Amino acid sequence: MKSLSEIETTAKRASRATGFSWGVAEDVSKSIRILELFGLPGVKNLNQYFKDRNVQKFESLNLIKEENTPSLRYYCPIMLGLNFLDQVKSIEQIKKINFKNIAYPIIFLSFLSRASEIIGKKIYVNIDKIEFLLNYNVNIFSNLFDHELLSEGKKIDVEIIDNQDNFSDNEWKELYKLSENTFVEETESLKQGGAGAGLTDND
Repeated sequence: MKSLSEIETTAKRASRATGFSWGVAEDVSKSIRILELFGLPGVKNLNQYFKDRNVQKFESLNLIKEENTPSLRYYCPIMLGLNFLDQVKSIEQIKKINFKNIAYPIIFLSFLSRASEIIGKKIYVNIDKIEFLLNYNVNIFSNLFDHELLSEGKKIDVEIIDNQDNFSDNEWKELYKLSENTFVEETESLKQGGAGAGLTDND
């Protein structure tokens, strides 16, 4: 089994060999490592993407808006992912973003996972009804149960989820009230016992 370090190094070199700068190649390698760490087919999708990139042109998107559709056939998942990271602070204010036609969207997903960590919020992603919940780049929950290629995503919905508690105010109050039972008043013996070495210290 290949180590994550080996995967990251090989992805970086392969990205550079296909024409990306060393800076972009490093970003790609980090993203592929993330996918493999979370059990998603990063290497498989990246390898096939490089093959397709030799025979067709993918589009970049400089400014990400609420609705995004390429003028060519597909968006490049790498350049789109990098631009998402660069613009994530402004994108955060939009909250819901829609994309049409992204090539190898699993690669794009890895950049969104990193964006979740940057803004400190969960991100929900729906790729042609395949759902993902990105949790601060710590893990990814999904109903994708195989390790096949996703060569295209026709409709991709991205939603940035505002942070909120998973419990009601009443549930919190009840739990906090129970915790207050530990705040007992110290007896004299407890005070003496916790005050240090006391009178028996011969040092």
